[in-house]
Amino acid sequence: MSTGTIRVGILTVSDRTARGEYEDRSGPVIAELIETELAGAVVAERAVVPDDVEAIQRVLRHWADDVRLDLILTTGGTGFAPRDRTPEATRPLLDREAPGLVVAMLVASLQVTPHAMLSRPAAGMRGQTLIINLPGSPKAVRENLQTILPALPHGLELLREAPGASERHDHRR
Repeated sequence: MSTGTIRVGILTVSDRTARGEYEDRSGPVIAELIETELAGAVVAERAVVPDDVEAIQRVLRHWADDVRLDLILTTGGTGFAPRDRTPEATRPLLDREAPGLVVAMLVASLQVTPHAMLSRPAAGMRGQTLIINLPGSPKAVRENLQTILPALPHGLELLREAPGASERHDHRR
């Protein structure tokens, strides 16, 4: 991107990882891909939260509204399990959805496994921040992120150039 560094946040959503019972394996995959395949990107924030809507939303709001990251990637909580609530936490915070990113990830994943149709990611913009939900498995994270990476620099550049991009976007939800 011509407008500078892409500041990225990686949020791992997992009860077991948040309790320290399970190592975060997907967050490091995201960090590696972002730092090696997305020119000008730096992982500025990382966190782990349990599968809890309020905990997820607290981090997403803070990173988008206060830290003002360019891109937030979540991993985990997008499946059918009862505690998988990441899309439900994400969607109410979005100003606009980005269904093309979701479709691209699902179509690519369906080429690998029919289980991809059980994924329920959300993607969209909150102010000048793009938020994308990725699956929880390292393999699926890699496949999904590699699918959308080619489009991210242009999308993020357009988001930065949006009218009012230099003004602070106030969210009180």
